[in-house]
Amino acid sequence: MARTALVTGGSRGIGAAISKALKAKGYTVAATYAGNDEAAAKFTRETGIKTYKWNVADYDSSKEGIAQVEADLGPIDIVVANAGITRDAPFHKMTPQQWKEVIDTNLTGVFNTVHPVWPGMRERGFGRIVVISSINGQKGQFAQVNYAATKAGDLGIVKSLAQEGAAKGITANAVCPGYIATEMVMAVPEKVRESIIGMIPAGRLGEPEEIARCVTFLVSDDASFINGSTISANGAQFFV
Repeated sequence: MARTALVTGGSRGIGAAISKALKAKGYTVAATYAGNDEAAAKFTRETGIKTYKWNVADYDSSKEGIAQVEADLGPIDIVVANAGITRDAPFHKMTPQQWKEVIDTNLTGVFNTVHPVWPGMRERGFGRIVVISSINGQKGQFAQVNYAATKAGDLGIVKSLAQEGAAKGITANAVCPGYIATEMVMAVPEKVRESIIGMIPAGRLGEPEEIARCVTFLVSDDASFINGSTISANGAQFFV
């Protein structure tokens, strides 16, 4: 029986690439989304991957949604915590609401997604957690104090979960993408894109599928001894 994977924010951008790559590897995949019903329906039609709507920032909604996924598809063995938002502003202009919204989704959202499945993984003696962090969680970024804080915090979550889960057959790892050619990045003015690419030694943006390949490796049996690690996929833009 195929293992079941849950990908939050899994119907668009990097998340969609991860969902499709996991399905291609034989996993049963559930993809969550927060609000775009039309995009989610289109994704399901095109891929056959079932989508579920809930806000990862809300614990009760996450717990109920996860219970529905498990009722439909079976116990969740793999979690890819990918859902994230930005509310960018220079720190002196950042509002408490901008701070809270990003913290609730990008940081607390990881807790809300992993916590309900953790007991089952421990009981079954198997689990794979992959958190999609960011290059900006490693190096910081102007006007992203909130976002960088959450993505750095995600790395702390992974390192701690790795230590708690290792004896129970659970691994927890992170992927830190650099600048990836998603709809959001491709929508910025061409001159801005060119300036971004100018900072990347590889001379190009990454592709969502390249991040997806990192994830499919980390959840595979080949990566069973890799735990608490971070893969930096940024075209040599930043080293830790």
